[in-house]
Amino acid sequence: MTATEAEKSKPKLVTVVVNARQKQVSKEELSFDDVVSLAFDPVPTGDNVDITITYRRGQGNKPEGQLKPGESVKVKDGMIFDVTATDRS
Repeated sequence: MTATEAEKSKPKLVTVVVNARQKQVSKEELSFDDVVSLAFDPVPTGDNVDITITYRRGQGNKPEGQLKPGESVKVKDGMIFDVTATDRS
């Protein structure tokens, strides 16, 4: 493998902003669970916990929206995620 091939096979790091904090990711796509893990450590748990994710500055034909459990979204450099956890009591 040449140096050029090795460079191409490396995952490209992309900087996203999650709850106003910059995070570097090496994935082209982030799932709902991936974004929650980037936002919270530890991840909030419980029967009444409801997590909402909105994003903006996204790719192509869907530059903004809401990410729901089980969904994923393609990421690009500078994409912004707002993640909120609420306790439905």
